[in-house]
Amino acid sequence: RVPEERSGEDVDIILARLKSVKAFEKFHPALLQQICLCGFYECLEKGITCQSNTHTCLNLHGSSCVSLHVKDAVTICTLGIGTAFGESILDNTPRHATIVTREFSELLRIEQKDFRSLWENYRRCMAGLLVPPYGVMESGPNTDSNCLLCTEWFMSVSQVPSEKILRASKVLRNTILSRAPHIIRDRKYHLKTYRRCCMGTELVDWLMQHTSCVHSRVQAVGMWQVLLEEGVLNHVDQELSFQDKYLFYRFLEDESEDAPLPTEEEKKESDEELQDTLLLLSQIGPDAHLRMILSKQPGQRTVDDLEIIYEELMHIKALSHLSTTVKRELAGVLIFESHAKAGTVLFNQGEEGTSWYIILKGSVNVVIYGKGVVCTLHEGDDFGKLALVNDAPRAAVDKEDFNRVLRDVEANTVRLKEHEEDVLVLEKTNNRGSTSSPLKYTVMSGTPEKILEHLLETTKLDSQFTESDPALDDFLLMHCVFVPNSQLCPLLMPSQGSEQERMDYSLNNKRRVIHLVLQWAAINTDHLQEEDSSFHFLQEFYETVCEDSRLIPALKDQLPELEKIINPSPSFQHKVLLRQFSTGNDRLQKKQPIKSTDEILFKVYCSDHTYSTIRVPVSASVREVIAAVTDKLGSGDDLLLIHLNSAGDKELLKPSDVSIFSSLSINGRLFVCPRDQIDSLTPLPEQEGPSAGSMSTFELMSSKDLAHQMTLYDWELFDCVHEHELIYHTFGRQHFKKTTANLDLFLRRFNEVQLWVVTEVCLCPTLSKRVQLLKKFIKIAAHCKEFKNLNSFFAIIMGLGNPAVCRLSQTWEKLPSKFKKFYGEFENLMDPSRNHRAYRLTVAKLEPPIIPFMPLLIKDMTFTHEGNKTFTDRLVNFEKMRMIANTVRIMRYCRSQPFNQEAPQATGKSHQDVRSYVRHISVMDNQRTLSQLSHRLEPRRT
Repeated sequence: RVPEERSGEDVDIILARLKSVKAFEKFHPALLQQICLCGFYECLEKGITCQSNTHTCLNLHGSSCVSLHVKDAVTICTLGIGTAFGESILDNTPRHATIVTREFSELLRIEQKDFRSLWENYRRCMAGLLVPPYGVMESGPNTDSNCLLCTEWFMSVSQVPSEKILRASKVLRNTILSRAPHIIRDRKYHLKTYRRCCMGTELVDWLMQHTSCVHSRVQAVGMWQVLLEEGVLNHVDQELSFQDKYLFYRFLEDESEDAPLPTEEEKKESDEELQDTLLLLSQIGPDAHLRMILSKQPGQRTVDDLEIIYEELMHIKALSHLSTTVKRELAGVLIFESHAKAGTVLFNQGEEGTSWYIILKGSVNVVIYGKGVVCTLHEGDDFGKLALVNDAPRAAVDKEDFNRVLRDVEANTVRLKEHEEDVLVLEKTNNRGSTSSPLKYTVMSGTPEKILEHLLETTKLDSQFTESDPALDDFLLMHCVFVPNSQLCPLLMPSQGSEQERMDYSLNNKRRVIHLVLQWAAINTDHLQEEDSSFHFLQEFYETVCEDSRLIPALKDQLPELEKIINPSPSFQHKVLLRQFSTGNDRLQKKQPIKSTDEILFKVYCSDHTYSTIRVPVSASVREVIAAVTDKLGSGDDLLLIHLNSAGDKELLKPSDVSIFSSLSINGRLFVCPRDQIDSLTPLPEQEGPSAGSMSTFELMSSKDLAHQMTLYDWELFDCVHEHELIYHTFGRQHFKKTTANLDLFLRRFNEVQLWVVTEVCLCPTLSKRVQLLKKFIKIAAHCKEFKNLNSFFAIIMGLGNPAVCRLSQTWEKLPSKFKKFYGEFENLMDPSRNHRAYRLTVAKLEPPIIPFMPLLIKDMTFTHEGNKTFTDRLVNFEKMRMIANTVRIMRYCRSQPFNQEAPQATGKSHQDVRSYVRHISVMDNQRTLSQLSHRLEPRRT
């Protein structure tokens, strides 16, 4: 019927039919309604050519309905159900191809005038969902922008699965039929039988049982989503997302009635390939899972979905300046778009920007007429005005959604002003997902005084202050950044005034302040004793509380805790004298935390390789070190301090740099000389490292014992790191004039273990011995993982991945397949994609004690620091403080339980020999030398 004659019932029937077409699943209901009113049904026999230039068509039926031909009848593409053609009707340009039906086809035809109307009213919806399946339209100054956008009316043909994924599907199907054939069977639901199906929940269960590289059900869902995306696994009702539910899925092979069962040979092959297949899927699964979530309509996203998107947004640099609240809101409105064809035009120069785009993968060329490509944007960048997409999936935020998010955030913002200026900015929040929870106010920014005042006012006055207030903890962890102890202490003393005013203050706030001081002292520990001003404050505060306790008896309960703080143990009163960090028998002693007031004996070399031994505080600046050397040498020349590594690379240290001794490279040394002698500096012979490997020593040691002793030593180093050292390292220790020696030594240990692996392999001349070495290191890594020592685990695996080691193809070829699989699984755990999601999922399942991968914690803090201002409009950006404090608390959680793992039974060398060995590792840290040794072992093949 013509549109004018269609009744409401007719439209409803058409609407029901169109809703079953996969292409229309995400269309706005109003757009579908309009298509029902103007679309015409058309059926064509096989071999019919479509040549009209007055309409566009969509396929409704037929597995491969039409083919697109260009000159000489070359088939360039085949369109299936739900695809569209008719790209030229908006501007009457000639068609780019001839369309010929391959079989009987049912089409929905839309006339030119109606399509133009639809395009005008629903352009964003149609352009966002439909992409060109073939060719690339050329753009230029004279090209009509409507024509460019019209290319997005064409829907992508279902992609042909890649060979890897097709093979992965066969391996999984064959293995399931071999090990658990009951999973693939006929199933009945609502009186309907579904042939040879699997259930989503059972597939997830099966994956969880068959590989150690799957750490959660969410990860398993992502792995099945990979197969679903490429069409080798299909939902029986053509749903686009895989779900861990009582839903039915079918492997591509089982779509046919006579699907063959795997032969015994195929079962055997699949069994051998299973772990490699699961490893592959676990690597690409997180991306597929994120795409699946972003492809959902915002209203259909679950709380878990929003959390996964939010975690992704936390590490996108284009969003780093936005508050966590805005990022959480954006997680609900982001829309996923994928453009597989290079050269697809998103929008043209001069058009109004209606969306904001963030590149998740791929790249975008920005083109200006007359100038060509002016820049290229990559993963993590954003754009919103002019771009040409090159193979780039992207997430888009509608302008209205983004503005609404900002409006909503501002509507929930409370600003306290003094003298017409903001002094405290709060955000009204409810507990997420609960409408009945009491309203809370979260500090966004403010002056230090007002933030502290607010936190004290909102501290709960329960009997024992049993629960630590996270906001107060954030303040006490981070206050060194914006209000040092010398400025904080006066704020904590009672205000001056009449006796009655002091009395009122004591009654209402004293217990809160005592609680804050106790928590502050617990976080700062040794650091408070190092500062005279802080220690004097504590003594004065204790005396004040003693005096007030006569009026408020309840305060007496707090006096013993305060007394412990102001009466440190005798051992704390003395400065410790350290020797050079890189040598000495002190490594056999249990490590003790290094304090800023400790002193160190250190050798500083001259250009002729003579040296002076100086004694300075660990936190001494370069300026102080040069002064100490000048006194020793009796020289009045202007001297410079140089860090010289084993490769001869020179780093001129700044006069303001502090705590330099512990941050030298493994074999690095300090040199002092006038400026005109810098070029003549050469490394010391001792900096070259060992000339022979130590395999003959440690091959007799148990791999488990080696891993255990390494973990004991790593735990000692890790346990010495003060939480504030992470903050000093992130913001620049020169600003605090504090040492980060404990953190430096722990990070140094990571590099040492990594280079130990490379050194031993490159100094092993025999092929068979090198193979044994690889096996030994993989075993040690496995035991480190077992002991939850992820820092050394990563160091060993990264050492095996060093170019000087991984290029030894003859050695790796001889490695047994079992060890290759172990190494592959370990590499998967180190996969950096989705911001090291595999590693983070693993750590989330572990109970303390844990030795975390410290370089990643440092990276997280650095990203947060560099992406967010410390002050906004002269107010402390407390949201930034909160984000960094959350990362610091990861380290606190890892150390919340002591490490008391029993030593494994000694085999071969004694525990003492192993202990001594792992604490005195000698390594080469010159990558050029290591590469040369590697090429001598196995010359490059011609």
